[in-house]
Amino acid sequence: MSFSKWIGASLGWSFGGPIGAIIGLALGSVVDALADGKEQPQLQGRRRTTYRTQPQGRPQTQSGDFEVSLLVLASIVIKADGVQDQRELDFVRQQFVNMYGKERANHAFKLFKNISRQKNISTRQVCFQIKQMMDHPSRLQLMHFLFGIAKADGTVTEDEVKQIYTMAGYLGISSRDYESIKAMFYNSSDNAYKVLEITKSATVDDIKKAYRKMAKKYHPDKVIHLGKEHQKGAEEKFRQVQAAYEQIQKERRF
Repeated sequence: MSFSKWIGASLGWSFGGPIGAIIGLALGSVVDALADGKEQPQLQGRRRTTYRTQPQGRPQTQSGDFEVSLLVLASIVIKADGVQDQRELDFVRQQFVNMYGKERANHAFKLFKNISRQKNISTRQVCFQIKQMMDHPSRLQLMHFLFGIAKADGTVTEDEVKQIYTMAGYLGISSRDYESIKAMFYNSSDNAYKVLEITKSATVDDIKKAYRKMAKKYHPDKVIHLGKEHQKGAEEKFRQVQAAYEQIQKERRF
């Protein structure tokens, strides 16, 4: 798949507003790199839904819209601690390969590196666009991926946590959902309870009810519209909910 076909087939609502401006600048760098006349990125018959002229109601997020949102937010998180660690870059590349295959991942990572070079990206504006256009389960999936990036170098720094927390607020992610996903990347005695969004004082009935609620919230089918490539991440969240429940079952012996 050529770069122009990939970009033309991938972008929907994300080609408008703040994200569209960021992607446009990144594509400009790609065009310069392809100035030999071999190919030029262009949209091919794709209806562009802009940030300001979006239709009534939220359009369904497509795989490409999720992808470019992830690219922009990941570039912000990686720079949060002032150090662009190679392990974090390797994690992003490997996740792209796992989700999209090597060829598409190469295109995505090329775009990602150009986005990462941009300064003064407005986290607030980008997140507000995503909140307005992307469904809640997909935004939760973004959170899970961002914590994975932050943890890729072995440690989630305070700057990274602060940045992701700020993003969660702008994205309309509740503090309970944020703490649930965050707990999936830490080891502590009460993390299983945090994953299920309950406290250690919860009764057995409360625990069972919470498990059913979280299993439904994080079920992979919630992001089936994003395509098979994003199901794996959703399956990982689902497994962690199951593991948290089983851990509490063992501890509480029910």
